[in-house]
Amino acid sequence: MSARGLFVTGTDTGVGKTRVAVALIHALRAQGLRVAAMKPVSAGSAPGGLNEDVEVLLQAANVAADIRDVNPYAFAPAIAPHIAAQQAGRRIELDVIAAAYSRLAAAADVVVVEGAGGWRVPLNDREDMADLAQRLDLPVVLVVGLRLGCLNHALLTAESIANRHVPWAGWVANHVDPGMDCQAENIAALRARLPSPCLGVQDFLREGLASGASLQWLTLPEGLAYSNSL
Repeated sequence: MSARGLFVTGTDTGVGKTRVAVALIHALRAQGLRVAAMKPVSAGSAPGGLNEDVEVLLQAANVAADIRDVNPYAFAPAIAPHIAAQQAGRRIELDVIAAAYSRLAAAADVVVVEGAGGWRVPLNDREDMADLAQRLDLPVVLVVGLRLGCLNHALLTAESIANRHVPWAGWVANHVDPGMDCQAENIAALRARLPSPCLGVQDFLREGLASGASLQWLTLPEGLAYSNSL
């Protein structure tokens, strides 16, 4: 599958993947690109409504798409995706997601795909989010939530990404805990140990999931903003 996008993953749930995904979408749009958004699996939404992450991604994208392609699997309970699927009597299938991605890619220059939870979150009885990233073969952006424990989580995740032999786009440090001690020292440790490049360090945001208003902190992965042949 031709890589015409980015796969945004995280060191855990609640680390700011959606904020980073939306920032990437706005930055790519600023390059004049048609950008589609995708959240293959979402868990946590009001009955009959869209998941909050999906709504924000849709607002950021400039390619109109069928919601069934943008979010093929949507579950109401905010629990692990494979458990939510089991409770709903469904099974998350990578073939279904890959087909939806292909339709989005055909209508856009770039597709920004946001995973659910962390890198190894199970999707069914045998496959997890890493298997999906490997299937789509998109360059991975790792979002590191800056809080106690993030060094271990980031290094283990980066090691697993490397072991999967998927393309690496870079990583982003996201301030999720304003009271974290030694923030600068932790970022320095990440810079010294994680594969390059660091695409940016995002400040703590007290309100709202994401905004494209200020993107000075973000550097796009090299080549992506100017090439449709990834």
